[in-house]
Amino acid sequence: MKTLNNRQLQILEILRQKAEISTSEIFNMLGKKFSLITIKRDASFLFKNKYLIKNNRGRSTNYTISLMGAILSPIDAHKYCEIDPDKRMGAKNNFNFELLSKIDFEIFSKEEKEILEKATSEYRNKTKNISKTVEKNELERFIIELSWKSSKIEGNTYTLLDTERLLKEGIEAKGHTKDETNMILNHKKAFQFIVEQENLFKKGMNQNLVEEVHKLLVKNLDVNTGIRKSPVGITGTIYRPLDNKFQISEALNELYELINKTKNSYSKSLIILLGMSYIQPFEDGNKRTARLVANAILLINKLAPLSYRSVDEELYREAILVFYETNSIVPMKKIFIEQYLFSSKTYLIN
Repeated sequence: MKTLNNRQLQILEILRQKAEISTSEIFNMLGKKFSLITIKRDASFLFKNKYLIKNNRGRSTNYTISLMGAILSPIDAHKYCEIDPDKRMGAKNNFNFELLSKIDFEIFSKEEKEILEKATSEYRNKTKNISKTVEKNELERFIIELSWKSSKIEGNTYTLLDTERLLKEGIEAKGHTKDETNMILNHKKAFQFIVEQENLFKKGMNQNLVEEVHKLLVKNLDVNTGIRKSPVGITGTIYRPLDNKFQISEALNELYELINKTKNSYSKSLIILLGMSYIQPFEDGNKRTARLVANAILLINKLAPLSYRSVDEELYREAILVFYETNSIVPMKKIFIEQYLFSSKTYLIN
């Protein structure tokens, strides 16, 4: 992945909203702030580096955005989601069948990988000599904070202190539904399963493992397990996931194949975090399952797992909606990096 300058990023944003466009049109849409020759040079650079597709039209050349360009397009998720779903420029309502089968490029830039690796190095140095007692206490603290925030992202109203009392002392908070209580408890069980079955996850991602995590997360929540057999709708977006169980199974297999062949562990984790949410293979609990399975990848590679404790849940939801409708990973990648830096500094889990 090449690092792009601001002008090139603006060109990508224009191409994301247009089916096909010429460099002259781009020049005009940018307010003629840059010379036409500069725009042509940028378009040529973006084409050479696979962000754009070139379409020759006689003596003229038009461009469309490539899959790589769409995935790496910079989008302000908050501004994007402020627009009514039916009025969002470039929004797609159908599942992109090419998305998971054609990602053959690195989704983190060299600079981003250096930031993550530096954080990992500091994290490993900090955790390598901790005692079993400290590690046990840190793991308990992490599980509490993950269970609280992951549930809060899904609308759970338990406070962090309520969650701590529930998971440490078994005391249910007053004024909350049984479903909210079970959602918190299920996070702990699912995370413990991931820790205990580390060797299974090391063999590669597969549907049996993912379904087991999902079963634990939705236990006693009146949610059917296994691949869903009926359509689902998502509030706040025009995107509609697949509704055919055979297509859902095929999409999941493509996701696992992509995960298992991807070498970079950060990329693996982010891809399954977004991919599982995009496919929506279950009746409910998809994003919770995605967060837990993404953490499994981090844990088996001795990386810092993400609690999402400091994330703004609204920004998280907006980043997911942007991915649904535009396939851009940029907003969620920003959250992923921020949360990884937070976790690597905050927790001591060896």
